[in-house]
Amino acid sequence: MNNKEFIAELASRTGYTVRDTQRLVDNVVNTMGDVFQNDTAVVVPNFGSFEPKKKMERIIVNPSTAQRMLVPPKIVLTFKPNQEWKDELKEGGTQ
Repeated sequence: MNNKEFIAELASRTGYTVRDTQRLVDNVVNTMGDVFQNDTAVVVPNFGSFEPKKKMERIIVNPSTAQRMLVPPKIVLTFKPNQEWKDELKEGGTQ
């Protein structure tokens, strides 16, 4: 499902217009991005949690040249679904 399909489905389920739904989703995503910049997690009830985590710097080796390179530290975004979603996905989802 791409963004356009997602917005259309969400608009039909909520009864809002596609334009209003797009603005709502944009505002949610932008707000979450601002929160992540402050190194804070976002928990969505009955869905899961998004958390920025710092990956330490590390040395990698290019297998073809055996050259060693230093990868600088970076912040990555992780997602942890709630237990109900995990269980449902383990069972193959709903049909």
